[in-house]
Amino acid sequence: MTDDGEICPPEGKTSFSGIPESQFIVDVEAFMKGEESAESKIKALDEMHQKYKFMENSLSVRRKKLRTQVPDIKSSLVMIKKLREKKEEGETLDTQFLLSEQVYAKAKIPPTDKVCLWLGANVMLEYTLEDAEALLSKNLESAEQNLKQIGFDLDYLRDQMTNTEVTMARLYNWDVKKRKEKK
Repeated sequence: MTDDGEICPPEGKTSFSGIPESQFIVDVEAFMKGEESAESKIKALDEMHQKYKFMENSLSVRRKKLRTQVPDIKSSLVMIKKLREKKEEGETLDTQFLLSEQVYAKAKIPPTDKVCLWLGANVMLEYTLEDAEALLSKNLESAEQNLKQIGFDLDYLRDQMTNTEVTMARLYNWDVKKRKEKK
């Protein structure tokens, strides 16, 4: 991370996910010297472009998943804070539990210093309020950091895709020009 708070990949890397840098051809004539057709080069660039699209889709799916996790983690942290407040006051907490979509059940939670958290893969563990808060805070920080990294990688990836598309167009135009010259 830079001094101004901007997120940057590790030293020597251009992205967090190790996305390969696209090749921009400054001088198409020199690059294609001795070649009769640009078809094989365009095909290779098209394959790379398809890989970039796949990476973009994969990163977008990860970002969407993280964007749903962050509010869930934040609401869990709010609930832990509420439980802690009610425990200190010695009062029961009146709440509603989501059973399924649009179906809630009323509940009274007696003062407690324990909470159960779903960890995934049908695993639930009991934590003290302090341990649960520490774990959720760490998970929230990690999720927000990953969101920033994915955003950076998506921007970088779009630049590489644009660069590849421009290079493909320039090679295609070179190829058309060569064919016209032959006729």
